[in-house]
Amino acid sequence: MPDTAFWMSAAAIALFVIGLLAAKNDIAKAHGIGKVVALTYLCFAMPLAVFGAEHLAGAKAMIGLVPSFLPWRLFWVYFVGFALIAASLSIATRIQVQWSGLLFGIMMFLFEALVHIPGAIHNGGHDPWTVVFREFSFGGAGWVLAGTAMPGKPIGRSKTLITVGRILIAITAIFFGMEHFLHPLLLPGVPLLKEMPTWIPARAVIDYLTGAFLIAAGFCFLLGRKTSMASAYLGAWIVLLVVLIYGPVLIGALADPNNGVKVEGLNYFFDTLLFGGVILSLARAGTPPPSHMPDYM
Repeated sequence: MPDTAFWMSAAAIALFVIGLLAAKNDIAKAHGIGKVVALTYLCFAMPLAVFGAEHLAGAKAMIGLVPSFLPWRLFWVYFVGFALIAASLSIATRIQVQWSGLLFGIMMFLFEALVHIPGAIHNGGHDPWTVVFREFSFGGAGWVLAGTAMPGKPIGRSKTLITVGRILIAITAIFFGMEHFLHPLLLPGVPLLKEMPTWIPARAVIDYLTGAFLIAAGFCFLLGRKTSMASAYLGAWIVLLVVLIYGPVLIGALADPNNGVKVEGLNYFFDTLLFGGVILSLARAGTPPPSHMPDYM
């Protein structure tokens, strides 16, 4: 297996073990769909480690993503790689998440300003704008996790971080939901360019159903109504899609001799897993202490 795909896979396995050990008590205490909510930090941290490993192992191939006006372009690729791995370890172990989540969100918003929004304006089309909204949701969820991790009740700065993150995630969910109705054969969850394999039955039904869930939950997030419940069920649905649809797609990609296909398969799988973590972050933010768990937990 080529180096980039190998190190991305190794990072995923390592963070899976670390994150699962860190979450074992929460998983044991939770009931029903609450067990999926207990995987929030794991779902969020694993992709960051994978993308960090991609930056480090494939740095020269990624240098074109760095704006040409920045000096030391290769340095910034490595810097982002190490930053993503550091954030993934912090979030997986829940150590100083108020800082790692905050800084990760700031980094995502800088990417938006320097790379993604200018690119989407220049190129137009479905895919660049999907990436813009996706990155906004990633950054927003980082701020939700940061606000949730701050000690005490969510007041002041922590409440602001959670509110801003919730709105960004809501807008993204509604946009993605509409995209599922406009392009009903794309891989569900994060609707980029790749279509679902033909072996998947009722492909359009899956996309329409996912789109309806995203729009309904997005309005719940936007209005601040039933946010915890909507995010728990939508997050569980996204994670289910990752396992049942993206899992076999990833296995097929890793079996392909082409390195680009392997890396693409890893990126699609962990992009969507991270989006599942994004949605679940809102459920985690609304989770009260264990003695006052709501019914859905």
